[in-house]
Amino acid sequence: MAIFNENVRRQLVDILSEMKDEVNLAFFTQEFECNTCRDARTFVEEFAGLSDKVQYEVFDLLGDKDVAEQYGVDKIPAIVLLDKDKKDYGIRFYGIPGGYEINSFLTALKEVSGNQEELPEELTGRIRAIDKDVHIQVFVTATCPYCPGAVVVGHRLALENPRIKADMVDASVYPDLSMKYRVMGVPKIIINEEHELVGAQPVTEFLKVLESLN
Repeated sequence: MAIFNENVRRQLVDILSEMKDEVNLAFFTQEFECNTCRDARTFVEEFAGLSDKVQYEVFDLLGDKDVAEQYGVDKIPAIVLLDKDKKDYGIRFYGIPGGYEINSFLTALKEVSGNQEELPEELTGRIRAIDKDVHIQVFVTATCPYCPGAVVVGHRLALENPRIKADMVDASVYPDLSMKYRVMGVPKIIINEEHELVGAQPVTEFLKVLESLN
């Protein structure tokens, strides 16, 4: 069954026309698909059908273990965004970027395609000066209107600095992780396993944490 109705499809086609270059999606699932994997796969397939600039490949988490390891994917469903040359910027979606999260997915597609809004030079300089490995996990739910903003900031940081990786994580799809990081409300942002931010924080708040990392 189709995820998007005709009206939504038209709107998405419109937004995707703003993509500059091609974006490749590496989608991870497994043979005995998880509860949300089938819907996530339909989501990816439908998106790819909306623009010739969106291409995708399907990988099995276990069968294509080497590819999963290459991209550091350890759970499913997972979507990795790669540019036209299959360069990896560390941008991940774990779960289905549906509901409000479709906005962060569209933003990521546009940005990886080369259509990015200019950031102030001072901010860009600070982001690029981060010289430690950073892993950002933004826990979200599809019904949270404030979550996409936090996801977009995390992904933009990853886009600007190769040492930063940023994940959208659907809290309802990975209850074990939600328990591990005590996710009571969303967005909840976990940085390098030990630092946390709650709520939709501006890029400057993310940077305060990143600049304080040992």
